[in-house]
Amino acid sequence: MATMEECRSALDKLSDNLAGAGGDVRAAATLDRSLSCHITDLDGTFSGHLRNGRIEILGTEPGPPRSKAQIRLAMKGDDLVALVAGDLNFAKAWASGRVRLEAGLRDLLHLRTLL
Repeated sequence: MATMEECRSALDKLSDNLAGAGGDVRAAATLDRSLSCHITDLDGTFSGHLRNGRIEILGTEPGPPRSKAQIRLAMKGDDLVALVAGDLNFAKAWASGRVRLEAGLRDLLHLRTLL
């Protein structure tokens, strides 16, 4: 089972990947939105912002998110680590319910390029 520290490292790596991306991915990553990522098996949430092509983690809290972010992710820690490492396909994980993504329709259209 992944730890919260491993999940934080995965989010930092994802942020670095977004910052180094080009084309449509870079354009989609320039959204300015609040973001939460609930790690369900560890019952902890990372809260932050997707801004300037990076994910800025502002804090970690126990339990589910306390406030409703504009982009909300929920998954097990191992799935987050596997997604960032490229070992788990986002579309298949989302379709099977292993990953939950909630956002407004316009944001979902932008995010599909990233995912």
